[in-house]
This record gives sequence, C-alpha cells and structure tokens, in this order.
Amino acid sequence: MSNSITTVGIIGAGTMGNGIAQACATSGIDVVMVDISEAAVAKGVATVAGSLDRLIKKDKITAADKDAALARIKTSTDYADLASAQLVIEAATENYELKLKILKQAEAVLPPEVLLASNTSSISITKMAAATSRPDKFIGMHFFNPVPMMALVEIIRGLQTSDETHATVHALATALGKSPITVKNAPGFVVNRILVPMINEALFVLAEGIATAEDIDAGMKLGCNQPIGPLALADMIGLDVCLAVMNVYLEEYGDSKYRPCPLLKEMVAAGRLGRKTGRGVYTY
Repeated sequence: MSNSITTVGIIGAGTMGNGIAQACATSGIDVVMVDISEAAVAKGVATVAGSLDRLIKKDKITAADKDAALARIKTSTDYADLASAQLVIEAATENYELKLKILKQAEAVLPPEVLLASNTSSISITKMAAATSRPDKFIGMHFFNPVPMMALVEIIRGLQTSDETHATVHALATALGKSPITVKNAPGFVVNRILVPMINEALFVLAEGIATAEDIDAGMKLGCNQPIGPLALADMIGLDVCLAVMNVYLEEYGDSKYRPCPLLKEMVAAGRLGRKTGRGVYTY
C-alpha cells in the first residue's frame, strides 16, 4: 500500500478519540468516528466544534476552517463504515479485554491491508498484535491529552510491527503536525516510564518531610523548567492512576525501585485522588 493515508477510522468518541479526530480533520484527513451510540458520537463532534470555536476566538483558524474540518468527520455506530479507512485507531478505555473485543469486531469488517493502531498508554502492543490476524500491521500510537495541543505522539513498535507499518504511521503523525518519537514495546513506553516514578519520588520527598508540597513543586518548576510541579501533576492525573501505573511497573519489572510510596497508597485509600475528588496532595 502507499505511504499516504487519506482516511482514518477512530473507534471511541471520548476525550482521546475526538481529540485525534480533530487533529486529523484540521490537517485535511477524512475521519470516520465510531462509538456505541448516536449520543456518544454526537457528544464527540460537539466537543470538537467547541474546541474549534475556541481556536476561532484566538484567531488561530477561521470559521470556514472550522466548517471544513467538521465536514471531514463522518460518524457512525456501525464498524462496517470503517472499511474505507487505511488506518483504524482504537481509542477506548485502558482495559485490555475491552480493547481486544473492539479490535476483533473491527478486524471482522476491515480489508486485510488496513493498518490497526491502539492509542494505549500502558498495554503491551506485542500482546495486542498477537491477538489480531494482522500482527505486522499493528502498532501503538500514544497521543497525549489534550490531543489538539500536545505535539508528542509515542509510536510504539510491537515485536511483530513491520517497517512499512511504522513508516506509514510515522508519516501520518508528522502530517498531523505532531512530533513523533519511536519507542520499543515496554511497560510505560518512554514518557510515563520516566514521569510516574518521578512523581512517586516527589511523594517520598514529601512523606519524609524534606520540603512542603509547594516548595517541592516550585523547586522542580524553577530548577528543571517544568511547567507544572510533579505533585500538582499527580493531582491532575489522579493519584489512583499513578498508583496503578507504579504497581504495573513493580509487577512487570520486578524491581524494588518501582515500589509505590506508602503515602501514595494511604492517600488513595482515603479517597484523596486529586482534582477529581477535590482533594489530593492539594485541596481544590
């Protein structure tokens, strides 16, 4: 197949799915966005429209650009409508069984040459590829939230991913105005593998009373040029998510350096999960 993708299928119209749809549509690529109900896809399109309205207000795009982008997004509740795409990206919740079920349903209606990608931040691409009938055409595309704003895409090669699949997907990410990095399949890939243990270490520093939360965050912002301190970021991500990720690393690598900070476990047990519950390291 040629290395140019003109239509992308997206399964899932939630935060990541509609963000990827917006990135594609504003870059001139047609989108077929599928979800389980009309309401879900309508909500996804409404989110894209609202996001484009904000860009109009900031003079980043024109009203005509918005109309053209929205015209490129077709919605459906039927997987068969994905057959016109050269690449289908699965953007469902981080749950292996659910993702596998979706991929199997999609594969049943897709021509054999269509590439498959998963927007996962933690699940093994090699393992998912092995469960499909086209492992050489399977790849990971880990977009970062909010997708329209964040330049990074981690492109994850499973053991089976072909060079051609990688080249095609890398070219697409670049065409979307993103800056892709290529990553081998491993728990946490690159960014989260470094980021979440750093957050965990910041919690150890806090638990040991070495500095206040405010001073730890100020130190990392001013000393390492980070836009947000690790503890404030933990509250944004969700302390329960940080704990789950550390537990995966501990299990997968079997290395004690990944043991979750006892304070992190304690806060999750107390239901202090961060912004979403109104209290984490900080009170909101």
